[in-house]
Amino acid sequence: MISDEQLNQLRLSGKRVRVVRDDLESNDVTGIVVAWDEQHVLIRRRNRRVVKLDRKYSYQLFDEPRTSPLG
Repeated sequence: MISDEQLNQLRLSGKRVRVVRDDLESNDVTGIVVAWDEQHVLIRRRNRRVVKLDRKYSYQLFDEPRTSPLG
């Protein structure tokens, strides 16, 4: 699970993140971190829609190579 400190750094930097939910790259969500609570993170996508995702997913910088959460 991603920490509050990491989420705050991502929010303040405004860098785009990739949320890896499973092994399929087509299911990834990309955007910027807007807000969060104990269980969820709000990500604003490029089309300005907001997606509410679970904090248990893998959060990676978009510029870095994708790594699978399963290994």
